[in-house]
Amino acid sequence: MTYYENLRVIREDRGYTQKQIAEILETTQQYYSDYENGKRDIPIRVYIVLSKFYNVSIDYLAGQTDVAEQISGLQEKADAR
Repeated sequence: MTYYENLRVIREDRGYTQKQIAEILETTQQYYSDYENGKRDIPIRVYIVLSKFYNVSIDYLAGQTDVAEQISGLQEKADAR
């Protein structure tokens, strides 16, 4: 899957609309739709917000892996140090 297809798949799997995600990102539904359709490059700020929101790695959102790993365990390890 491409990076922009991952955005659509995870959004739909979690039951959100484009408008809801756009509100979280403080942008318009059309602007967010352009991310999902590959018409607009996705800034790192957006990846960070969505990674935290969905609790998955940025690698998954960016299409570098097909595994939507949850990142909560990584935070627990970092906190233990």
